[in-house]
Amino acid sequence: MAEAKYDVLGIGNAIFDVLVQTDEKFLADHGMTKGGMALIDETRAAAIYRDMGPATEMSGGSAANTIVGVASLGARAAYVGKVKDDQIGRLYSHDIRAAGVALETKPATAGPATGCSYILVTGDGERTMNTYLGAAQDLTPADIDAAQIASAKIVYLEGYLWDPSSAKDAFVKASKIAHGAGRQVALTLSDAFCVDRYRGEFVDLMRNGTVDLIFANESELHSLYQTSDFDTALKQLKQDVKLGVVTRSEKGCVVASSDGVTAVPAFPISQLVDTTGAGDLFAAGFLFGLVRNAGYENAGLLGALAAAEVIQHIGARPKVSLKELAKKHGLPV
Repeated sequence: MAEAKYDVLGIGNAIFDVLVQTDEKFLADHGMTKGGMALIDETRAAAIYRDMGPATEMSGGSAANTIVGVASLGARAAYVGKVKDDQIGRLYSHDIRAAGVALETKPATAGPATGCSYILVTGDGERTMNTYLGAAQDLTPADIDAAQIASAKIVYLEGYLWDPSSAKDAFVKASKIAHGAGRQVALTLSDAFCVDRYRGEFVDLMRNGTVDLIFANESELHSLYQTSDFDTALKQLKQDVKLGVVTRSEKGCVVASSDGVTAVPAFPISQLVDTTGAGDLFAAGFLFGLVRNAGYENAGLLGALAAAEVIQHIGARPKVSLKELAKKHGLPV
C-alpha cells in the first residue's frame, strides 16, 4: 500500500453557519422542529434571516467541522466540498485552509450561492438547523480526485451528502476508490431526520461494505433500527458494520466491534452553551485516535475531549488547539 499523504479526508456539504441565540417561541412561530435539520429554499432562508436577531457567522458543514478538528489535533487533513466563487465561498475556503486543511475542490462559477445554515440555539444549548444547500448540492463525481482519495488513510463522509443525488454518486465513487487503495471509509449518520429519509439505503451501505465505520448518536441509532431499545439496536449495529461508535451525550459513548463493546465516559464540562458540532468534533477525536492506533478507549476519550471543548462556546469549530488540550489531559497525540 502506498504511503498515505493524509490521515483523514472528509467529503461533505460545504455550509456557512449563521448562529443565533433564540427562544422556543421563535422556533414555534417559524414551524421548526427543535433539534433537527430541515432543508430550506432561498426564499425561506431569506425569511428566517430577516427575523433573526444579531448572529455569529462562521464556516461550518458537518464533515468540514470534523476535518478542522482532526487538523487541530495535529493530523494531516483534507476536505472535499463545493462552494461558489462568491464572497461567502471565498471566506469559507480561506477559513478551512487557515485551519491547516487541504482544500482542492474547484469552486462553482455559476449556479446557486454558497450554502448556508441558519442555526437557532435555545437556552438549553440545543441547536435547530435550517439549511440552504446552495452550491454544496452541486458536488459531483467529477469533483472526486482519485489520487487524493487513495492517499488518505480514512475517508470520512457525512450522511447529509445523501440529500443531493449527485453528491450521493460522488460518495459511492470515493468509497470504491478508497477501498481499492486498501483504505477505510467512515460515515456519520448526521441526524435522526436524515436517517428517517434514507434508513434503508444507510443500512445497505453498511451491509454491502461501502462503509466500514459508522458514527451515530442514540436518536440516530434508534431511528436506523426503528426500536426504542438501545441494546437491541446496538446488537444489530455490531452485526451490520465492522465498527460502530454511538455517542450518548453526558453518558459518553460506546464502541461496538467484533471484539465486543467498549464504554467510554464523557468529559466533564463547566457550562453547556451550544451543542452545534458536538458529534462532528467527537468524530474528529475518535478518527485521530484510530489513525494513531491509540486503541478504542483512547479514541473515545479523545472524541469526548474534543466534543466537550466545542459545546462550551458558540460555534462548531474548536477555539483552542485540541492537540495542546489532549496533551494537558495526558491523552496520546
